[in-house]
Amino acid sequence: MLIHPQIDPIALQIGPLAIHWYGLTYLAAFGLFFFLATLRLRHEPYASITGPGAWSRRDIEDILFLGVMGVVIGGRIGYCLFYKPGYYLSHPLEIFAVWQGGMSFHGGMLGVLASQLWFARSRNRPWLQVMDFIAPCVPTGLAAGRVGNFINGELWGRFSSPDLPWGMVFKDSGSMLPRHPSQVYQFLMEGLLLFVLLWLYARKPRKMGQVSGAFLFGYGVFRFIAEFFREPDEFLGILALGMSMGQWLCVPMIVGGAWLWAWASKRT
Repeated sequence: MLIHPQIDPIALQIGPLAIHWYGLTYLAAFGLFFFLATLRLRHEPYASITGPGAWSRRDIEDILFLGVMGVVIGGRIGYCLFYKPGYYLSHPLEIFAVWQGGMSFHGGMLGVLASQLWFARSRNRPWLQVMDFIAPCVPTGLAAGRVGNFINGELWGRFSSPDLPWGMVFKDSGSMLPRHPSQVYQFLMEGLLLFVLLWLYARKPRKMGQVSGAFLFGYGVFRFIAEFFREPDEFLGILALGMSMGQWLCVPMIVGGAWLWAWASKRT
């Protein structure tokens, strides 16, 4: 049985300035995205597009800026709507209190979709072409975020068998019984494994929409599986059909991803 090391969430402090590990994981996520997106410019069809529609590093900078805005705004609004709608309806000003915590991946994803729709229209490009471009560059950022979750000792897993070699005690959970280190599971599945599969898939020319569909389906499936090991939010618990809120939010991703991939496959 392992014990979570309870790492100091502050990586570096200089006087009143404190740099948190979680903030550094966000920086790592954005840096990895920029690096991978630069490599993605060499992939088809982007490498062959010329003229006014040609892709460049400037496009990546704009996509990243808009994506960050989409993640922050969408993630916060999504958390308020999906997880605590009643509370934030009664305390609307606390929606802006992002320092208190509370972000939703699914809300952040919707924010990114909206921000990239704006980018596509401003560049007169097909929206799905833009989404296909960025999809393989996202999983490493998700992996970085799970590292931050583990360092903070948050989003721990459900109770595990005492015989599980990697079962871990998270003292902040209020229990000294071993749990699944679900942050590590999500790091491996939604982060590394999804990145490898999607990157290899996207390296070859695909029909517009197939890469985006593969991302939605792949993330939805891996997150759905991980939720069986992740402790549900205390204020929500297990919902209908024995599924968590995270699993219910993944259902439309899985269905939508499969439909998008099939629809794109039939396009000429």
